Amino acid sequence: MLDANLLNQLKGLFDALAHPVVLRASLGADKVSKDMETLLGELASASERVTFEKVKDASLRRPSFQVTRQDNPVGIHFAGLPMGHEFTSLVLAILQTGGGDLKLDAAQQAQIKKLKGPMNFEVFMSLTCHNCPDVVQALNKMAVLNPNITVTTIEGSAFKEEAQSRQVFAVPTVFLNGELAFSGRRDLAAILQDLDQEGSDAAAAESLAEKAPFDILVVGAGPAGATAAVYAARKGLRTGILAQRMGGQVNETADIENLTGHPGMNGPQYAQDLERHIADYDIDVMVPFEVKRAEKVDDLWRVYVGENAFVSAKVVIAASGATWKTLGVPGEDELRGKGVAYCPHCDGPLFKGRNVAVIGGGNSGVEAAIDLAGICEHVTLVHRRHEMVADQCLQDKLKSLPNVSLLLNVLTTELEEENGQLKRLHYTDRDSGEAGQLDIAGCFVQIGLRPNTEWLKGTVELNAYGEVITDAHGRTSADGFFAAGDCTNSPYKQVVTALGEGATASLGAFDYLIRETASCTTK
Repeated sequence: MLDANLLNQLKGLFDALAHPVVLRASLGADKVSKDMETLLGELASASERVTFEKVKDASLRRPSFQVTRQDNPVGIHFAGLPMGHEFTSLVLAILQTGGGDLKLDAAQQAQIKKLKGPMNFEVFMSLTCHNCPDVVQALNKMAVLNPNITVTTIEGSAFKEEAQSRQVFAVPTVFLNGELAFSGRRDLAAILQDLDQEGSDAAAAESLAEKAPFDILVVGAGPAGATAAVYAARKGLRTGILAQRMGGQVNETADIENLTGHPGMNGPQYAQDLERHIADYDIDVMVPFEVKRAEKVDDLWRVYVGENAFVSAKVVIAASGATWKTLGVPGEDELRGKGVAYCPHCDGPLFKGRNVAVIGGGNSGVEAAIDLAGICEHVTLVHRRHEMVADQCLQDKLKSLPNVSLLLNVLTTELEEENGQLKRLHYTDRDSGEAGQLDIAGCFVQIGLRPNTEWLKGTVELNAYGEVITDAHGRTSADGFFAAGDCTNSPYKQVVTALGEGATASLGAFDYLIRETASCTTK
């Protein structure tokens, strides 16, 4: 299962194990069990410090295995084969169980250790999901540090009946002690914030209160925000980033094929590249924080993340990006994660062999329909106009597929549930007013983005779409306030344009500091 080169790499990694690791498996007679036995045997062959055992325990899923230690049990479990994106999660679980570096600061480790259990997490994932490993790896670190925490990572297609019975139609979906905890990507800091809200809020307010004012504070850490911060730091300015997560919207982008010089890159990979580049500079990164508002007090901007918790700066660059637009029809919110989805790459495999709809006739909608046609029984593309607006080459490809149909010039009016899951889509023809319906198991919404600018209302001028109005230098209507990327009125929402706008706003902010205020604190 593992080629010779990979096994050699694993041998080198496993040489660093400080404690013996046991791979304890509950297997059946099915093909997945046989593949799991082969995989675990090969992993054990890579080091004398890794052993493989079979156990008979009716309480365990089959096939599944635990990554643990004989002397100090660790509650990390995998149900199904953790290959694809999750193979890295497995290797890290072995290394960290064996005493490897968790790459957590002392405050996070202390916060994890004080959590009171039992906390039994179950993570439903798919092997094609690029967001799932972040959640799996974060929870596994918690299980290594706290004996009251267990984590079971479940491969959805291997346990399809269980996933359906628990109404899992989006990944990652996480249950805590049998109850739905959350769905979608979250990093460790965000998970801890949910589990220890009072402690996290107090610690956040305390940590922010200690920070001296920045020369430039960037809100957002996507392509625009990361670039703005790097340019500011290269000027020797005291620079900070305040964001919900590193990488921003590109974390939900399956493939980036039009970033010149980097063809075939996927979104999560690029988000990691941005994070690594930021780490090369003296930039204070503050995550995960949801910005609430901004106001100017005397000569400094205050950006609030709570009622009284704020960060001060001479100049602010808003690069808070955008999020997927929603339909706003009855049933959408209630069925999110139960048939309604926004990421076909992540959630598509959960609808294998079933009928689905894609709403949207732009590039993202047509690309999603093409992608899903290779997985699903039938795909119906639903669009409110008479004609699709996607690139012609994509339209031609879509129309060539035998299991795709088009439903044009209609408005989606309702998403109906049955037994807690999506059952059908209701629509109305825009010309005739005639009503119709589609029986579907999944609905993928691909109708564009809305700017994340709620926190800026009343602070800077926004256009009718809620976008920040900027000039050629990235200036907004407020003195000392700049903006860049998808949150602005830039006509093209592309990674490459966001990069340029981030640089422009940062250079504009630098000029503002040295020419109009002469107050920058260069290092």
